[in-house]
Amino acid sequence: MRHGAAEDRSSSGRDDDRALTAPGRERVRDVARKLVSLGEAPLHVVSSPLVRALQTAEIVAATIELEGAVEVSRELAPGGQGAGLVESLFDIGRKRAMLVGHEPDLSLLAGLLIGEPIPVPLGKAMVLGLSSKPAGGALRFVLDPQALDLSIDLRAP
Repeated sequence: MRHGAAEDRSSSGRDDDRALTAPGRERVRDVARKLVSLGEAPLHVVSSPLVRALQTAEIVAATIELEGAVEVSRELAPGGQGAGLVESLFDIGRKRAMLVGHEPDLSLLAGLLIGEPIPVPLGKAMVLGLSSKPAGGALRFVLDPQALDLSIDLRAP
């Protein structure tokens, strides 16, 4: 999931500190509720440490009533090594994990996991559902918050 809409500038002037806007927070809640209604709520949430991503992850966790805390990983910060994080999640048997981060890193990571570029630009608060295995994965769905519509990819297993 890409973080929700954030303020253009933080009070500190640091990009890392930009917070979600009120409409951004509400859109994230709507997306999380939709995931629950579709039976696609994550069992684990891992977030970039940047404020806007962490706020997104915490809103998702609260909305879906996640058991356990949101995990924070520098690997999801811009320029991080998301592939290494995914590999470690496989190694410890983590299933249905939601990664919350930033563009263009998330699109590149998703493309790496499914073996091709993602078919849509990853908008704010958008969710890509992937089936992923150590040997490869597939795009299962795209949840576009603009339409709050679940588009199923029929190529998925």
